[in-house]
Amino acid sequence: MSRVWDIPVHDSTRVRDARVAAETAGVLARLSPHRTAITALVATELATNLLKHAGGGRMVINLVERADTTGAGVREVAVQLCALDHGSGIPDVTTALRDGYTTEPGSLGAGLGTCLRISSAFDLHSTAGRGTVALARIDQHPATGQRPPAGPDVTVGAINVSLARAEHSGDAMAWVRHGSRLTLLHADGLGHGAKAAHASTTAVDELHRTAHLPPAEILRHLHTVLRPTRGVAAAVAQLDAGTRRLSFAGVGNIGARLRTAGGWQALISHPGIVGAAFPATVPVRQMPWHGNSLLILHSDGLPSRWMPPEDPRLLDSDPAVVAAAILRDAGSPALPVRDDTSVAVMAPNHRTSTHGPSSP
Repeated sequence: MSRVWDIPVHDSTRVRDARVAAETAGVLARLSPHRTAITALVATELATNLLKHAGGGRMVINLVERADTTGAGVREVAVQLCALDHGSGIPDVTTALRDGYTTEPGSLGAGLGTCLRISSAFDLHSTAGRGTVALARIDQHPATGQRPPAGPDVTVGAINVSLARAEHSGDAMAWVRHGSRLTLLHADGLGHGAKAAHASTTAVDELHRTAHLPPAEILRHLHTVLRPTRGVAAAVAQLDAGTRRLSFAGVGNIGARLRTAGGWQALISHPGIVGAAFPATVPVRQMPWHGNSLLILHSDGLPSRWMPPEDPRLLDSDPAVVAAAILRDAGSPALPVRDDTSVAVMAPNHRTSTHGPSSP
């Protein structure tokens, strides 16, 4: 979904901005009034924590789809709240996640533990001296306060921000399950703004009708459908759970890195534009997928010299937390973002903690 909210939180007025944005996102996601109120509460608590414990930071709110596992075109939308900071980190995460725990008299009294309990999914990664990424997703299903049941063996998560905090991002991502295959599409509409968002959103819509096809055929189909638009750079990664093989094909400048037993490997897309200048042939890479494999896709808004994370605790986090940490650590005031920026991560679902993610 291309609608994004990117809110710098450096004073108390921005806490209100985060709450209002969360309420708006809840309405757009068609959450019930009660679930929308929960979304606003979690956003307020996360933004307040940024101010009081990290000296400020950033709230990114996205609308994300859960993968369609029914084959019936069901597209449930959740609100994803992500708080990022470069603060001193949380010294004791276990204690901080205790329900009702708070160290500040001015807090709402909810605390991270309550955010964990009332969110549909919640995860947090913190490193001393480097900062914290806290992520919550709220959908229309009531939280149970219990550990979610075991989900599929692979999960996907993403984060998406727009150039100059515009209302819409020209980047879009979607992941769809069809039989034993999980297909991830990452699309970057040419340029930015409404027309770029229209092109990438059209690509996402088509994935739900073409996920049964192999990656190169999906891209060829997208080329036909996207001809009336300005076009996109796009990459398709398709994992077959039966054969444990990952197939990858891309056209344009979507970046891709795959973690293998020997380290990180770059996956190269073919030059071209889906919808405007499609290549005669689309090379398809096929690679084995292991229990420690991890795939990162990103648009060209990410600085070219970013480094893949190596922290094993981070790599075991919700894929959206991994994506957010990459986004946070790749940027700096010396390297201003010059385009919409998005990161998607596909990872094994071997989380066992109570704040692990629900399946996408």
